Amino acid sequence: MANLEAPQVSLQPVSVTRKMAASLPGLRDLAAAKGLKIHHLGAGYPHPEVTDPRGFLLQQQAYFAKLEQAEGLNDQSLVPEHLRESFSYTDTMGPIATREAFASVYGHDLGIALDPAALLPTVGASGGISLMCSLFERAGVPLAYITDAPTYAGFVARASLSSQAKIFSVEMDTEGASPERLRAQIHAARAQGRFVPFYYTVPDGHNPAGFSFSQARREALLAVCQEEGVLIVEDAPYLYISYAAAQQRPQAFVALAPEQTVHLFTGSKIGFPGPRVGFLYSQAMVKISEDQETPLTTLALTESSADILFQNPGALRGFEALLHDSDLQLRKSLWPVAEDKLAVYRENRQILLDGLQAELGAYPELFRWTTPEAGFFSVFTFLGQRVRTDDAFIAKLVSQYGVVVIPMYDFYPDDARQRNPDIGFDELRLSFCFTESQGENRRRDMREAVAAFCLAAKQEAGVAEIR
Repeated sequence: MANLEAPQVSLQPVSVTRKMAASLPGLRDLAAAKGLKIHHLGAGYPHPEVTDPRGFLLQQQAYFAKLEQAEGLNDQSLVPEHLRESFSYTDTMGPIATREAFASVYGHDLGIALDPAALLPTVGASGGISLMCSLFERAGVPLAYITDAPTYAGFVARASLSSQAKIFSVEMDTEGASPERLRAQIHAARAQGRFVPFYYTVPDGHNPAGFSFSQARREALLAVCQEEGVLIVEDAPYLYISYAAAQQRPQAFVALAPEQTVHLFTGSKIGFPGPRVGFLYSQAMVKISEDQETPLTTLALTESSADILFQNPGALRGFEALLHDSDLQLRKSLWPVAEDKLAVYRENRQILLDGLQAELGAYPELFRWTTPEAGFFSVFTFLGQRVRTDDAFIAKLVSQYGVVVIPMYDFYPDDARQRNPDIGFDELRLSFCFTESQGENRRRDMREAVAAFCLAAKQEAGVAEIR
């Protein structure tokens, strides 16, 4: 066996979600031995009830037939252009037709004009995260990535791959990240000689924090980034998974300042997770010398070409079909598509919130939880010192109560845990998006899951001893 020496490569810790996935089969066996049903409040997956591909496949077939008809081919031996394109090489930008359709529909929903030439296809939003990191890491200078505490585990995993980069995290309150701490962390990073390219956040349906940033807080954070010359990387997987009334939805950062924002879209929640369709969009300019600046998307395109020279045209053209309605006309908005999915998520969310209030609302001194205005998650907090939500506690919830949840401690970057070693060890992320059943069975399973969790919470918090 070869002995490969890699002196600058460090072994990265396994994320809490992967550790949970690895240990779940054994914990399930323990629960099954006790006759317990497994209740899912951990997985952040799109629900199978809203990701049935059969209707979409019929829509795609009809849309492709329309494209073929528009080509007017009389010779049946010839391969239609759209079909040939879907299974051929396409460059890093992908099909122009898809980008034009998406710019029209998504731009309408954001309330801004999107330039199709500035839309760069990515492998989901995760591909956009990786692209932004690698773009700035290429210069080989010490970097500081600013993000929230807590933050998306996928961002921490990618940022931690670079030995030259360090995460500086910003505490949050109920409205979002602290503008004062954001500025202080930018200054602290620069004082260490680090270049600060961007602040990364998930402002709508924050994963994992379980709430959305207020409009006022977004404007305050944007002002800091504008004054400090730092980009905002806005990860927007849950923009359409919103439970707020249309007039109450806060504006996306890209709608407030497209020249200051790198916006990451993914089709995984609004469409289907498997094809991994995503887009990066920005109108930002980057100074590359004393007297020259260039569009960030130009640099991103070069960086992306080194990673994914040819995009998947079939997946992109399939997403293009989703941008058309049942009459195969280009949609004005994607919100009608979202509503089909929101019917399930809104119902699940209400079952969770109603159950928590009914069972635990009488104990405000012991329990607290967030009310999500978007996304898939609520963060549940044990108040006081009795419960510590470490790995042993999570395993106990599964093996003794049949409840699967995700602890919050691993969502906090290292610097946040250095400031407070106990941070996150009183919190759990409760997911209401996924069950293994549908329809009335889904509602039943969701109610049973919430009831089982509330029973566990009360027993572990010692409610019976108090009242």
